[in-house]
Amino acid sequence: MTAPPPPPALAPRPAETILWTDPQRAEVFRGWLTGIAADQHLLPDTVRLASADASFRRYFRVDTRIPGTPTRIVMDAPPDKENSDPFVQVAGLMAEAGVTAPQVLAWDRPNGFLLLDDLGRQTMLDVIDPAKPDASRPLYDQAIDALIRWQLASRPGVLPPYDRALLERELALFPEWYIGRHRGVAIEGKLKERLERSFKLIVESNLASPSVYVHRDFMPRNLMIGDGTKLGVLDFQDAVYGPITYDIASLMRDAFLSWDEEFVLDITVRYWQAARKAGLPVDEDFGAFYRAVEWMGLQRHLKVAGIFARLTLRDGKPRYLADTPRFIAYIRATASRYMELTPLVRVIDEVEGTSALTGFAYGRV
Repeated sequence: MTAPPPPPALAPRPAETILWTDPQRAEVFRGWLTGIAADQHLLPDTVRLASADASFRRYFRVDTRIPGTPTRIVMDAPPDKENSDPFVQVAGLMAEAGVTAPQVLAWDRPNGFLLLDDLGRQTMLDVIDPAKPDASRPLYDQAIDALIRWQLASRPGVLPPYDRALLERELALFPEWYIGRHRGVAIEGKLKERLERSFKLIVESNLASPSVYVHRDFMPRNLMIGDGTKLGVLDFQDAVYGPITYDIASLMRDAFLSWDEEFVLDITVRYWQAARKAGLPVDEDFGAFYRAVEWMGLQRHLKVAGIFARLTLRDGKPRYLADTPRFIAYIRATASRYMELTPLVRVIDEVEGTSALTGFAYGRV
């Protein structure tokens, strides 16, 4: 009996024209990819753009020559603008923690090219519907599972500390880029004093939270739909060791979608219960924990509003600024619930030309 013929090779997908502003870098890229193609079973002529993010990194997708083998992802991270070392380090930490993250298959460290396995094309953001929270809850349960795994692996001294200096640098982005450069409002007088007083309170609150590994951008846009039981995690290169409240605040106060308060509370309670069961250092009182999450969220919202303004004004990426009204709404709604943050509400009202809310506030005077 003769052996059956081998399966026909898959027809390679045509390559797209990829814009390179540096012809020399383009040539180095082609040489590197061609050099690893045999060992990694790649079809280097099928490279096409997969995505780009808010940084200077770009991602390409490339086919393999073995039928049934998944595509691969190539990261282009120019070393004069992006340091790839943290990405490789955190990818290893996530693997050790049992979190699904891209595996680094090859790395040209001097030139900033990485070959990664492909976690797919569909993000959690692609499939959730804010109008249907019940249908989205299972995905958030998977996100909580990944977050708990990540935090349980935490060890001090491994990742950079999310310390006072970093917290203050992040907050400074808001007055410099959003208020001063985007809104054109001078940072002086009462406005400056109110910001400084509010920022001091926010930093002190956040430093009071126990420290764990912090992804720092843990939201549906960076969570990939995988085999239906575990989400893949992307965009983790800025991970730090800091407040346990940060990633759940990031997950539920998203840069690109908003949930009703009832759903935010529900998922935050689910996380808190899972964290307590796992032995993570969350406050035993949910009210105190939720307050800390809200104040951590303020830190993130102020930082991101500043970053989005900077992306527009400095980096020529205006699409991000379209989402700043969501962050301003987060900032105002949260600050309005705490009497100590009334000065911050007044700053927002002055900058945005809005009127003060009437209603109840709580917290320490």
